[in-house]
Amino acid sequence: MPFDQGSSSLTVETQPLLKDSIPPPYYNSVDDNVVEPSSPIEADPPPPLLNNFSNVDVAWILAGLWSAVFLGALGTVVATLLTPIGSDFNKSNQASYIGTSYLLSLCCFTPLYGRLADILGRKGAMLLALFLFGSGTILCGMVPSMETLILARALAGMGGGGQCHDSVDHRGYRFNTTVSAREDDPSQPRVNSVASHLRKQRGLYQGMANILFGLGAGIGGPLGGWINDVFGWRSAFYFQAPMLIFSATLVTWKVNIELPSDVQDQPLHEKLRRIDVLGSLTLVGTVGCLLLGFSLKTTEEIPWSHPLIYGLFSASFICGVLFILVEKYWAPFPVMPLRLITRRTPFAVSVSNLFASMAAFSMLYNVPLYFSAVKLYSAASSGSHLLPHSVAISCGSVAAGWMMRRTGKLYTLTLAAAASSISANLLVIFWNEKTSVWHLWLDIVPQGFGMASFITTTLIAMIAGVIKEDMAVATGITYLFRTTGQVLGVSLSGAILQAVLLQKLRMRIQDPRSAEIIYEIRHSAESIRDLDPQWKKAAVDSYADALRAVFIFQAAMAFLAFLTCLPIEENPLPGTRQEQEEHYRNQELDRDNTDDGL
Repeated sequence: MPFDQGSSSLTVETQPLLKDSIPPPYYNSVDDNVVEPSSPIEADPPPPLLNNFSNVDVAWILAGLWSAVFLGALGTVVATLLTPIGSDFNKSNQASYIGTSYLLSLCCFTPLYGRLADILGRKGAMLLALFLFGSGTILCGMVPSMETLILARALAGMGGGGQCHDSVDHRGYRFNTTVSAREDDPSQPRVNSVASHLRKQRGLYQGMANILFGLGAGIGGPLGGWINDVFGWRSAFYFQAPMLIFSATLVTWKVNIELPSDVQDQPLHEKLRRIDVLGSLTLVGTVGCLLLGFSLKTTEEIPWSHPLIYGLFSASFICGVLFILVEKYWAPFPVMPLRLITRRTPFAVSVSNLFASMAAFSMLYNVPLYFSAVKLYSAASSGSHLLPHSVAISCGSVAAGWMMRRTGKLYTLTLAAAASSISANLLVIFWNEKTSVWHLWLDIVPQGFGMASFITTTLIAMIAGVIKEDMAVATGITYLFRTTGQVLGVSLSGAILQAVLLQKLRMRIQDPRSAEIIYEIRHSAESIRDLDPQWKKAAVDSYADALRAVFIFQAAMAFLAFLTCLPIEENPLPGTRQEQEEHYRNQELDRDNTDDGL
């Protein structure tokens, strides 16, 4: 039994998950597989059990949390459906926008949910996230056009930012929109929370969450492909509705977590000040205008001199300047504090996560396209090839945690993880018609394993490389660069694909009807199967060349991730509260000495 409320004493887990290795705060996020180490009994007495939580209550609460985690991991469903959706609307050249709109929205809203939790409460923030994600997902199945589908995916991304990611406030307290935990001064009583209640068995519960995340990511691809082949791609969005209702019902029924009194008592205008609206808007303007300029240039064949193209690039530059000014001078709680990002380890971690995420998400969205457009597999078969990659994600996260616990080191492990990603991207570059079946199944496994390990070790490096007061914003910066990299990876790879594909098709198809044939191939990848043999071979070869260019781009991003993680410092990773406090004091002294020297 996880909780024995009849016992007169509690047995507290005193062994940290990563022995002598990791300082807090540790996010209970699935993608990072990092959890908070416990402290000795004499230094950190256990929180009181919640009188209102029985073992049955805990089971229902975890079911609500895990169902949201599982849904968040099903993003691979969309990656598999890009080809049939693009072909159905006769706009395959715009299919990458489906992923870009979701990730761009996710990038904007993820940093805001910690602040929204202070205004709406934990339950309110989680229900808002589920409502936005659910509304967008259901609308995706009802849309009449590609343009409205892109908007619906953006709406879903607004909610996706609050489902699987943890957020933090300006004091360093961790807020998850489903469960919450607070690390106060040791002399002060803890705020009762679900996370505190689950503290004793956190390893077991976190492991189960990781399994469900890996399961969701693993079955998303083949499940989406199977649903498309049997019922149509719209059903792949509808089938998520029952689980969304289930999760929302459990959150409404069972999650009743009060905000800390100091947060509850603050006036509304003070809470609203914490939301960096201008910073988020200028960030989205910077990234969105840049990506839209590149995408329109390649997909719509608009010349560089067109006012729309250089207007978008000019708007991106202006938004970038405004973002820097807002973050430096205006925002009281900035999304990306510039004073922190200019330091060695935070800068290296942030930039390396940007490049690594670009490579990883480009791989995720373009490998199914390779099997659909080059190998001419069905959607279900194309999606199933992501299964080994998804299993490797869970294994890599667990392996990284085990290695850091064994060694107390992360630098060599970080480099090895980055090198593993490079190897996978190099392998897929050489895929061709003679590539053996086992290569097609296993070559992407090092990417999943390496990426999962990389984001785990670099997050720990970020936390260990800053003082206690900066840990919250440092972790937020890591997520910000990671989600920005996801957007850039999907969008830029789509732009490269369309540019090279168009060039190769024009080179290979010389016919009075060439413009019509090329239009059909670019706008409906599934139509390749029905082409005349000579045009089918031209289309397959052109897609193969275009995707090879994308895979080279991915390998370059993975190599840049390796280079930019080289400056990461190997800081000590203490485990107990006394060791943590001593670690922070030493860092503060080092910072003061550095400031005096300057």
